[in-house]
Amino acid sequence: MGGACSRKRDQQVNEDSVLRGVSGRYCKSGSSKWLANSFSRPAVDSKQGRGKCPSLMELCIYKIREDIDKYNTFSMLPRDISQQIFNELVYSQCLTEVSLETFRDCALQDLDLGNYPGLKDSWMDVISSQGSSLLSVDLSGSDVTDSGLILLKNCTNLQSLNFNYCEQISDHGLEHIGGLSNLTTLSFRRNNTITAEGMSAFSHLVNLVKLDLERCPGIHGGLVHLKGLTKLESLNIQCCNCITDSDMKPLSGLTSLKELQISCSKVEDYGISFLKGLYKLALLNMAGCPVTAACLESLSALTALLYLNLTRCNLTDDGCEKFSGLRSLKILNLGFNEITDACLVHLKGLTNLESLNLDTCRIGDEGLINLTGLQRLRCLELSDTEVGNNGLRHLSGLVNLESINLSFTVVTDSGLRKLSGLSSLKSLNLDIRQITDTGLAALTSLTELTHLDLFGARITDSGTIHLRNFKNLQSLEICGGGLTDAGVKNIRDLSSLTVLNLSQNNLTEKSLEIISGLTQLVSLNVSNSRITSAGLKHLKPLKNLKSLYLESCKVTANDIKKLQATDLPNLENFRPE
Repeated sequence: MGGACSRKRDQQVNEDSVLRGVSGRYCKSGSSKWLANSFSRPAVDSKQGRGKCPSLMELCIYKIREDIDKYNTFSMLPRDISQQIFNELVYSQCLTEVSLETFRDCALQDLDLGNYPGLKDSWMDVISSQGSSLLSVDLSGSDVTDSGLILLKNCTNLQSLNFNYCEQISDHGLEHIGGLSNLTTLSFRRNNTITAEGMSAFSHLVNLVKLDLERCPGIHGGLVHLKGLTKLESLNIQCCNCITDSDMKPLSGLTSLKELQISCSKVEDYGISFLKGLYKLALLNMAGCPVTAACLESLSALTALLYLNLTRCNLTDDGCEKFSGLRSLKILNLGFNEITDACLVHLKGLTNLESLNLDTCRIGDEGLINLTGLQRLRCLELSDTEVGNNGLRHLSGLVNLESINLSFTVVTDSGLRKLSGLSSLKSLNLDIRQITDTGLAALTSLTELTHLDLFGARITDSGTIHLRNFKNLQSLEICGGGLTDAGVKNIRDLSSLTVLNLSQNNLTEKSLEIISGLTQLVSLNVSNSRITSAGLKHLKPLKNLKSLYLESCKVTANDIKKLQATDLPNLENFRPE
């Protein structure tokens, strides 16, 4: 958020989350990913006196955390209590190698230590002491090596292991987990040292249901060792550019497969032909693979297919008639391909479609007439296409639409009137320079909107009065418009806002005073404005704020750090930094 108003991304297909198509980035140093643990923490804020009243057990656990140095062992406690104490120490980042020793022989079941700072081989002795009780271990982002994995061999009931981003684990480490035959989930994302030879250890994991080898560049030829894993339902080998057609052949017998991700590999049409017998396959991600529309003939045999990602492939209109056979599809991503309106003719019969992505395709107004029968469509991506005002009339009957992206199209104010009847619309992206106050006025009937992106639109103070209608807005971006402090007054009552981007407008610290009542804000961007450090005092009530962007303002990193230390304890990301 922030930066230049022309923000069309050269989107990559490194999709950590395939359903959202969002790029993932891992940063080992200073990572806060460990906060997103699966266990829950009570909603209590002792400093502010807010949230539900903690239970007696919770208060005891908080006290133990504060006095953790006074304890030698928790092995005499019931397992569920020891587990809660362990989780609290991890959540609050109070667990150390010394305090970990108190959990020796506690028979814990779940050790969620993903990206926890300082985790290394010397911790593994206590971890392995949980013995046959241990069911799940997340060591992602740690400095654990092959030697550390030796100790896990006695934890024979382990069902889930996560070694994502563990850069010091190699084929030798795989040998030590080959005997854990109860494993159902195994993940080794972003590992440069695992090879096809080392994958032979996987052949013994006969109960494996989910295997993740994303960004493992040395596994070409190793999928042959998966042939006997008949329970395997999910396989992720995306962003492994070593994978070719020959690697697909061993998968042909894995008839339990429901999810297969091979994006950014070298698999072509021939390799896809080996998937014909995977009748349970529901999700297939081939984004960035050098396939053509010819692969659709093989895919038409996959009667259970619900999700298909063909973003950035070599698709043209030639051969696209085979799309008509994929009648079960609910989600179809065709973005960044050389397809035109002629291709859309063959999507008419896909009446189960709920999401369609045509980003940066050569689609125009007349092609959209082929979508009028897709009454279940909820999400439509038309960014960077040739769609204009006339094409929007074909969408007026799609009453279940909840999200439309029209950024970088040739739509203008007059075209937006055709969307006024889409009462279910919750997300609307209008990153279009031609949109003005008049266009915003045409949208006032869309009272269910929760996300409105007007990045780069020419919205002025007069236009913001129409924002008062959108009481449910959670995310609002008006970047590079003509706003002043006067226009911001019309935002002050949008109490549901969690994300607000008003960068590149003519704002002063008065705007910060106006929005100080938006206490649900998690992210605020007012970069490239006339705000000074004197205005930061108005942000004190925003206790939920995690991201704050004040680039190119008269504010220094030290100014923000002082505010963070005294009043914004949840602030994690800020600029300048």
